[in-house]
Formats: sequence, structure tokens, C-alpha cells
Amino acid sequence: MRDDFAVFILTHGRPEKIVTLNSLKAGNYSGKWYIVIDNEDDKEDEYRKLYGDKVLQFDKLEISKTFDTADLSEDRRTIVYARNACFELAKEIGVRYFLELDDDYTSFMYRFPDNNKLGYVTAKNLDELFEAMIEFLNVSGALTVAFAQGGDFIGGLQSGTYHKKLLRKAMNTFFCDVEKPFQFVGRINEDVNTYTWLANQGKLLFTTTEANITQLQTQSNNGGMTDVYLDSGTFLKSFYSVIFSPQAVKIATMGDKHKRIHHNINWNACAPKILNEKWRKCDK
Repeated sequence: MRDDFAVFILTHGRPEKIVTLNSLKAGNYSGKWYIVIDNEDDKEDEYRKLYGDKVLQFDKLEISKTFDTADLSEDRRTIVYARNACFELAKEIGVRYFLELDDDYTSFMYRFPDNNKLGYVTAKNLDELFEAMIEFLNVSGALTVAFAQGGDFIGGLQSGTYHKKLLRKAMNTFFCDVEKPFQFVGRINEDVNTYTWLANQGKLLFTTTEANITQLQTQSNNGGMTDVYLDSGTFLKSFYSVIFSPQAVKIATMGDKHKRIHHNINWNACAPKILNEKWRKCDK
């Protein structure tokens, strides 16, 4: 794996449950990796005992002063602080590119059509996959690029998502370049807040549908952000994205039998469009 790249696993309060690390090993990842914690984590000693100099720590209160949380809450039990801290951490360890991962990924997969179904195979060469994503980041001009999530493919091939190949969003996994810094915004729902808010400005953030991650169910892994979601549910979570992009994001329901509150994005009102060349005015 290239020497100017590192994987950052963002975690809080569950040193014994870094599932992502096992998935990286299963995918034969050979590059640099670090565990990112904050200075408000009471499990710091356990992290350091288990992972030694692989642990990177940041000051959560200081980071909170550098971006818009969209509220006045002093509850900092969310991942956005770590997301923003990673740019400085990458500089400190001397890498240009980094990948932000949550701590609960169970696998990395390639996706492809298979007899009218959406097939998959577990990635066994993550070095190759990560190198390809860094190249994608560079040639696309995007601020960040991401893998799809399992939920993106509900409905299989018939949903149409896979065939889009490229989605104008980035969630959960973030390949970043320290030479193209940006900020995540909003204390909660930071990924949706950020990709809609930056899309408003014409910035590019992409997800590929040819690879995805799978992870533990949000509220099945104690610690991390689980307690925040249990406290406030998705109702409050979704409203943060409305705050940042009120012209494009609204509150809606999702699901079939068991409906829940979720955000809904009107992309026609969210991101600038590139007009077809046929609409160019002819020179006189």
C-alpha cells in the first residue's frame, strides 16, 4: 500500500469492539492504520493498552470551536468532532491521503450484476481497492469519495441505484486529501448535512455503487453514537440537514410496515447542474 496513505478508525467508548480492524485484516490491508479517540473518552487507557502507538487522540472541545454544530448543545457524543480532527492528525503523521472509517464494519464488498440479481464478493485485496479510490478522488476533482452502504441497494438491481454507478453523496466512509480540506458540519447527521451543504456550493462528493461496506445495526453496538440515537431518534437527527439546506431537504417518512422519520433530498434544488453542450449559444 502506498506510504502517503493511512486508515483512521474513529471510535469512542468501546476499545474491545473495533470490528472494522478485523475486516481490514480479512481484506489483507497492508498499509498504515490508526485508532482515533478523543480526550473525553474514559476508556483511553484501555485503548492504549490494546493498540499502543496506533492510538491518535484529539481535543474534542477545541475542535468544537472550529466548525458550525448548528446548535448550542454541549453534548459532544457524536462523531463529527473526530471527522474534522482527522485532517490535522493526517498532517501530524505525515500522510497526504486518509480514509475515515467507523469502528463497526463487518465487510468490504464488490457489487455486480449476477443473473438479474445484485451479486457480491468480499474484497480480499483492500490495498488494490483503496488505491483505486484514491485515484478516483484525484481524477474526479471531488473533495471526498465513498463506498456505498448496504442500505443503498435495497431492491437489488431493480431499484436502479447500482446502475447509476455514481451518487452525489458521501456517507460513512470518506477518502480525503489534506490538500483539499473541508469541514463536516452539524453535531448530528454530519454526513448528510455536509454533502448537501457543499453540493449547494457546487462542490463534488461522490459514492461509487460498485463497492460497499456492511456494518452492525446502528443501535446494536453499545457505545459510540448509539446512545445519542437512542436518546433522540431519527426525528431530531434529520432536522439538522434541513437547517443546512432548507431549500433542498425536508422531513419525510420511510419504510413499509414500520415507518420512521428520515430526511428526503430534492437534488434539483440541492446541486448545480451541468448543461448539455447543445444548449450553448452559438457564436455570431
